Amino acid sequence: MTERLGTVLIVDDEAPLRRVLERALQRERYRVIGAGSAETAYELLAAEQPDAVLLDIRLPTMSGLALFLAIINRWPALTGRIAIMSGDADADEVRAWLERNPCAVLHKPFNLRQIFDWLDAVVQARRRESGNG
Repeated sequence: MTERLGTVLIVDDEAPLRRVLERALQRERYRVIGAGSAETAYELLAAEQPDAVLLDIRLPTMSGLALFLAIINRWPALTGRIAIMSGDADADEVRAWLERNPCAVLHKPFNLRQIFDWLDAVVQARRRESGNG
């Protein structure tokens, strides 16, 4: 059995996009858990801490930006390990939010290489911090 590189939580209400990302990341040897809502993501995080989180800005009941702040407040160890996925990253309110809350941004439409490169960097940094790399 091939060793997993890490666990990634994908939070996006678009199920087809979640499935595409899940398949692609599994091929790259990541374990993937998915959530279609902020509430589901929060419940999953309460049960398990992933190595990285891919978080859409536009979610049905709560913005991904508000969820980001809630996650960092409850689980500060995830700081630096959450990437915002958005087609709206250049919108004024999103830009202003990002100036106050620096984090990785993956612009939609993105290519999978961008995601793989970001995840590789996050997982390697996490291994160095824990002394396993």
